[in-house]
Amino acid sequence: MSDAREAPPALDLKASLKRPLKVALAVGVATALITLFMPNYYRSEARLLPVDAKGVGGLGNLAAAAAAFGVSVPGGEGTDANFVDVVNSRWLREQLIRTEFQYHLRTWRFGGEQLRKGTLYEYLKATNMDRAVKDLNPILSASRDIKSKIITISAETKSPELSQAIVQRAQQLLDDFNLQKTHTRGGEKAAFAEARLQEARRRQDEAETALRRFLEANRNYQTSADPGVRLEGSRLEAEFRLRQQLVTTLALNREQALLEEKNDIPILNVLDPGNLPIDKNRPTRSTIVLLVMVLAGAGTWIWMNWEWVRSRVLETDETVPPTPEAGS
Repeated sequence: MSDAREAPPALDLKASLKRPLKVALAVGVATALITLFMPNYYRSEARLLPVDAKGVGGLGNLAAAAAAFGVSVPGGEGTDANFVDVVNSRWLREQLIRTEFQYHLRTWRFGGEQLRKGTLYEYLKATNMDRAVKDLNPILSASRDIKSKIITISAETKSPELSQAIVQRAQQLLDDFNLQKTHTRGGEKAAFAEARLQEARRRQDEAETALRRFLEANRNYQTSADPGVRLEGSRLEAEFRLRQQLVTTLALNREQALLEEKNDIPILNVLDPGNLPIDKNRPTRSTIVLLVMVLAGAGTWIWMNWEWVRSRVLETDETVPPTPEAGS
């Protein structure tokens, strides 16, 4: 014998859509009114193109300087990756949070603009610096294109002016880090040459003083009958000339090291300095309204026609064909 199965209930598609459409329309209107009170967010972007250092060790020294500030630099990547890590570092974000900005802010779509002046710490309304750094993550972001090596720094806030100011300030801090915090091979050579030059000048002054004292007592030592006097004068004069030559050589080496230091520092070419956004980036009110209408209409239709949905979609055909009886 076979199991009898009830036929699924009939469905009048046109009649079943009336109420869900009304519900979707009502929910859509309510959602549209609610989204009017949602503030707009504006995104500003700056695009930078780093150029690798000409000198040896520019990349490694930048990575070492970044590591000193707690920036994790993955191995085998370019200078652009290091710059992205610097932007994401706590050092740069704390400097940014402490910066004071002046901007206009509109709290909702039809509200009036208000002039505000304060730090990002006040804008984020954070209770401590740790929370402020964490709350800054959705606002400030940095990324890089692997092929073109272009670095993009973007900021998104409720104020177009504040978004632009944050991007430009982050770009300035990145440039300051690149110029002031980066330790290069040329810089180390220049520092060493400067220290040696100071020591050589001190020794030159001592040799000059010793030679002057000797000449005051022995003006014509070259014609002196005493060979010891002639030998002492020649020794002091040779020592003074040697110190002069050493000072000249070290001064030239220092200037060369300073030039190498400039070549070792990677260059940041600014492609886009950070625009003042005019159109909002979010929220996309039309998308929100359409999505809510679809979900409300579909949910209402499924709820009203649950028996039909269960019989057609959820239930599986579990009919087992009859087993023939074995003949005696």
